[in-house]
Amino acid sequence: MHTSPDSIARNAAPEGGRPAHPKRPRNVLFIMCDQLRRDYLSCYGHPTLRTPNIDWLAGRGVRFDQAYVQGAVCGPSRMSIYTGRYVSSHGSIFNFVPLRATEQGLGDYLRPAGIRCAVVGKTHVEGDTQGLARLGVKTDSMQGVLAAQGGFEPYVRDDGIWPFDGPQGLNQYDMYLRAKGYAGANLWHEQANSAMGDDGELLSGWHMRHADRPARIAEADSETAFMTDRAMDFIRARGEQPWCLHLSYIKPHWPYMAPAPYHGMYGPQDVLPPQRSQRELDDSHPVTDGYRQWDVSRSFCNDAVRRRVIPAYMGLVRQIDDHLGRLFDFLRRHGRLDDTLIVFASDHGDYLGDHWLGEKELFHDTVARVPLIVYDPTPQADARRGSTERSLVEAIDIVPTILDALGLPIPAHIIEGRSLLPMLHGCQDTPWRTAAFSEFNFGFRDSVRVPLARTVDQCHAMVVYDGRWKYVHYDGLPPHLFDLRNDPQEFEDRGRDPGLQGQRAEMKDRLFEWMFQRKRHPTIGLEQAHAYHAQEQQAVHIGVW
Repeated sequence: MHTSPDSIARNAAPEGGRPAHPKRPRNVLFIMCDQLRRDYLSCYGHPTLRTPNIDWLAGRGVRFDQAYVQGAVCGPSRMSIYTGRYVSSHGSIFNFVPLRATEQGLGDYLRPAGIRCAVVGKTHVEGDTQGLARLGVKTDSMQGVLAAQGGFEPYVRDDGIWPFDGPQGLNQYDMYLRAKGYAGANLWHEQANSAMGDDGELLSGWHMRHADRPARIAEADSETAFMTDRAMDFIRARGEQPWCLHLSYIKPHWPYMAPAPYHGMYGPQDVLPPQRSQRELDDSHPVTDGYRQWDVSRSFCNDAVRRRVIPAYMGLVRQIDDHLGRLFDFLRRHGRLDDTLIVFASDHGDYLGDHWLGEKELFHDTVARVPLIVYDPTPQADARRGSTERSLVEAIDIVPTILDALGLPIPAHIIEGRSLLPMLHGCQDTPWRTAAFSEFNFGFRDSVRVPLARTVDQCHAMVVYDGRWKYVHYDGLPPHLFDLRNDPQEFEDRGRDPGLQGQRAEMKDRLFEWMFQRKRHPTIGLEQAHAYHAQEQQAVHIGVW
């Protein structure tokens, strides 16, 4: 039995139960791109890649200049974003590590208030099937589906990669392509992410040498177009009922394969020089050195590869921007720009050859510092429209910001992020964080872990950045330390500099302080905990003479 989105909606809290507040947004559109670098948007400074629609959103909202994810790889980053909690708190330390069935996501906070919360696109949530079985929850029940989806209703869940009958079940994008007449066993790969050779042969998008060719799919049937259409379907069907939609584009994540005409919009002349230095190789850390042995890093160290792949990456970004323009026009025509909070973000960046690396997963700003734009339609936000906020913010701030904007309580004993609403309204009058934190685990990469003879639980690293110094702490390995004030490109690792021993000790203390402040009792609220002693005294009389 498959639980449909409609059945989930019917069993949610009564819609319309929370009357619209004239001074608050009614709906939420949470847009995320996968593997999008902040500096590949024109509003964040790219010199040739134009993104006018994302720029328009930044002009209507607040653009955050120092936003950091809590783990620069899809799974951990997204689980932190969806729960508002750090990686060590929710436990999903790498891709496909299940999110505990008891963890609450954004939808779990919105649904009791009568707000339908759905996803179109990718989440990377791996369901905790063992936990659900232990609790006697069937995976095809309403509760089971929502728990396995991180609290999102899977309106159109599509993480890519898997074939039509793969382990994630029926893939709606593949079903759509089959209905359109496309043929193949895995249409995601054979049509949307592969090209056609000169003799009609299939050229797999997994091989980056084909990135300069157009995908076999028509642009109107590509993943980005499909997801935009489904987002509009969802919003249109909601009418005047409140909603929260997570529109999560798979691109510009690999395979780097764009449909025509986006495959050819940019060329080698648009490829920026890599941000890397010989100094990084002269005294390489064993962990970063292990990542540099990976095939993707070796490939992106080849300038010929960068000249062929990065134009396709840029085309995928431009395609997303064009479809967001279509979506924003749709919202305007339906009057939804006036009552919808819009959040635009990325789950991490892409090295693309910077620091002699490919992919993501580590700690450099290239992958950990992401775009974040928030548009609040209410009059309270007028004073800060089009402004840039340079405070240190974290991706875990998104969930509490949404709850705060909708007038819903933020459970302080669970959520570790902070609401950005005061910044949006220009009334931030309480002390803000002075450091941002993230984590990564290199134990799932044999090219790194095996040469170091370590188990996975010995491969966790923690990162703290205070606006100048970035410190990376390992278990039993030398740390990293970068002075971003004097070395903004993070070329010179001062982690073993004897003259900075005191600075490293100070940053290590910051990490200890942060670890000590984690939310350790998510099952009992602060008010209930504070009332514990008085309640106990009513029945239990310990030590009375």
